[in-house]
Amino acid sequence: MVSAEEVTKGPDGSVVARLSTLDRFLAVWILLAMVVGLGLGRLIPGLNGVLASMEVGGISLPIALGLLIMMYPVLAKVRYDRLDTVTRDTRLLVSSLVVNWVIGPAVMFALAWIFLADLPEYRTGLIIVGLARCIAMVIIWNDLACGNREAAAVLVALNSIFQVLVFGVLGWFYLDLLPGWLGLDTGGLDVSPWLIALNVVIFLGIPLAAGFLTRTLGEKRMGRERYESAFLPRIGPWALYGLLFTIVLLFALQGDTIIGRPLDVARIAIPLLVYFALMWFGTFALGKALGMDYGRTTTLAFTAAGNNFELAIAVAIATFGVTSGQALAGVVGPLIEVPVLVGLVYVSLAWRKRFAPALR
Repeated sequence: MVSAEEVTKGPDGSVVARLSTLDRFLAVWILLAMVVGLGLGRLIPGLNGVLASMEVGGISLPIALGLLIMMYPVLAKVRYDRLDTVTRDTRLLVSSLVVNWVIGPAVMFALAWIFLADLPEYRTGLIIVGLARCIAMVIIWNDLACGNREAAAVLVALNSIFQVLVFGVLGWFYLDLLPGWLGLDTGGLDVSPWLIALNVVIFLGIPLAAGFLTRTLGEKRMGRERYESAFLPRIGPWALYGLLFTIVLLFALQGDTIIGRPLDVARIAIPLLVYFALMWFGTFALGKALGMDYGRTTTLAFTAAGNNFELAIAVAIATFGVTSGQALAGVVGPLIEVPVLVGLVYVSLAWRKRFAPALR
């Protein structure tokens, strides 16, 4: 792993320069996909009908294919054999589980109701985003910030498993049970916890099983080094291709809503910005207060701040429909997350000197 000085100095050693071309311009690709989608929606008025004719159980097959494609490469990268290493670090394990599965969803729930109380679809979409803990881009942000790679791999694997186990239950709790307890008006929104759970099993369970089998069988056939150096780079870009394909279709179907309500998009972005700031800075401070070294503190902060927008988009589409406000809220997410977390990489590296000299 390179030093902080090597990361931050010079154009060739900058954080942005170390990203691949695809990752470096991720926000640009997402914007272009949005523009292409908007253009297609205007040029092909009958696109809704075409997609409607390719649905099974209310889910568009082209969009479902895009969602599964973007989930699979990420889960094929996870080192499932490292789960036992994090269990020996009680501070990291407990901190990560509490921050990711107790504090994170609660913070997003509060922000969604504070900023979007009058927009139930967008509010629900943001709450779903808060339930989808990061298992994808966090690896990139963590590596750029010189975080602990082993810890990041383990926490990503844990989040993947926990999402299958508890996403549906937490969805029911935050979208139905808790608002009822607090006397909040959900605007007549009817949320089926069983449908959410089923969609999580499909859109996370299937690619998780495929990723696990790919990792296991791939390492047996070609060895771990070749699997990670030759196979993973080939399938890695497909995660972005699947995401961009899905965004094109979403914006083709939601073009009129987006063009007609730009302030709604801005209102979705505001609570997301607040969320990233609260989760990253709060968790970074927690790691340092607990006496963790720089690597693990950084890893804890990025795994807490990032979200699995792929899963959130998949669940929103499958549960509420491709043209729903919930789906739009999920799509706006990565557009905001990418530049914000790149900026937080620089903040993390600047604060590295606050740790023990041996860790600089």
